Amino acid sequence: MDEPATGTGASRPPLARGRDRGLGDPERRAVRPTLAAVARAAGVAPSTASLAFSGAGPVSEDAKARVLAAAAELGYGGPDPRARSLRRGRSGVLGVVMDERLSDAFRDPVNVLTLDGIAAVAGEAGASLLLVRSPLDDDRGTGPIVDAPMDAVVLVGCNVRIDPAVAVLRRRQIPVVAIEADEIEGAVPIHLDNRDASRRAAAYLRDLGHTAVTVVTLPLDAARRRGPVDAAREAAGVAHTTLERLRGVREVYPDAPALEAAGSAVEEGRIAGESLFAAGAEAPTAVVAQSDLLAVGVVSAALDAGLRVPEDVSVVGFDGITVDDSLLHRSPIRQLTTLVQPFEQKGRAAARAALAMLEGEEPRPAAFTSELRIGDTTGPARSGSTPLDAAR
Repeated sequence: MDEPATGTGASRPPLARGRDRGLGDPERRAVRPTLAAVARAAGVAPSTASLAFSGAGPVSEDAKARVLAAAAELGYGGPDPRARSLRRGRSGVLGVVMDERLSDAFRDPVNVLTLDGIAAVAGEAGASLLLVRSPLDDDRGTGPIVDAPMDAVVLVGCNVRIDPAVAVLRRRQIPVVAIEADEIEGAVPIHLDNRDASRRAAAYLRDLGHTAVTVVTLPLDAARRRGPVDAAREAAGVAHTTLERLRGVREVYPDAPALEAAGSAVEEGRIAGESLFAAGAEAPTAVVAQSDLLAVGVVSAALDAGLRVPEDVSVVGFDGITVDDSLLHRSPIRQLTTLVQPFEQKGRAAARAALAMLEGEEPRPAAFTSELRIGDTTGPARSGSTPLDAAR
C-alpha cells in the first residue's frame, strides 16, 4: 500500500494549498490594478495614461486607444478617488444641508430645482454632492455634520436651529454658503427678496380693493405647528423666509391675521383653507399663501366650501412652480397668481461661491428678485367682508 502524502505535493486538496499560502498571498487576494501598470502595458508614460483618462490634455488617438485597451485588459476603471482625495487634501464633495427630512424636502419642487442648480455647477467642476439633514433632533447638535466628508457646505432652507450646525462647520474650517438665511458670521449669503416681493403682492391686492387679507405662512420653527399666529408666536419665530414674507405683507396690511401651516404642501394649504372658509366664518376676501403648494390647497378648500376663485376670494402664492392641472380641475383656473423666484439660479450662485472659496478666490454673494406673475386666482374684491353663507 502506498504511504499517504506528507509533503506539499499535488496530491493535497486545493483548500489545504490555499491555507498554506494564506489569504494575504498576492495570488489569492484581489489587487486593484494601478495606472502605472496600465501605462506599462500600453507602452506609454504614466502621465500620458493619466491624461488619457482625465481628458485634461493633448493625447493622440492611438495612445488613448492603447491606454484604454490596456485598462480593459487589466480591469482598471480609473484613478482611485481615495488616493486623489489624499493627494489634494480634499474629499471632492460639496455638502448640501437641509432642515427637513429628505422625504419631505423632495416633495417640494423648490428644493428639487434649487438642488438642480447646485448639482449642475458642482458637476461641471467634478465635485459630488452629499445631502445632509440639519441636526434638528440631535441633542448634541451635530449629527452627521461632525464627520461627513465635505469640502464646503451649502445651507438650503435651513431656517431653524442651524446655529449648532454652523458651529460644527466653523470648527472644521469648512466654508459655508447660506441660501435665504439670517446673517451668519463667515457664511456667504445668497439672498432672495422675500420681504419686498411679498410687499409687492400685498400692494397688488390692495390696488384690487382688498381690505380683508389673511396670510397662510410656512412653519415658524422646528415645531411645525398649525394654527393662528399671535404676537407671541410671531415673536418666537425663527424661520427667516417665513418671517420675511410675513413682514412684507404687514407693510401693506399691518393687522393682517396669519395662519401657520406645518409645511409647504397642498394638504397643509387645504387644512388652513378649511378653517378660513368654515361655515359662518368671517372670511377674508384674499389670501396670501407663502408657497404655491399652500396656495393650491387654499384654492381647493375654497372650492370645496362653494366659493368662486377669484370672484369670492383671491389667492396669491409664492415660488412660480409648474402646478399640475389636475390639482385645479374643478375650476377654469389654469395659472396661479404668484411670485416667481429663480430657484435654479440661486443654486448655481451658491455652488459657484462654495467652489470659489475652495480655490482660494473671493466668493461672490448674490441677491435675486422675484417677479409678480398675474394668473387666474386674483380679481377685484367682492363688496365687503361678509360671512361665507352670504357669499355662497
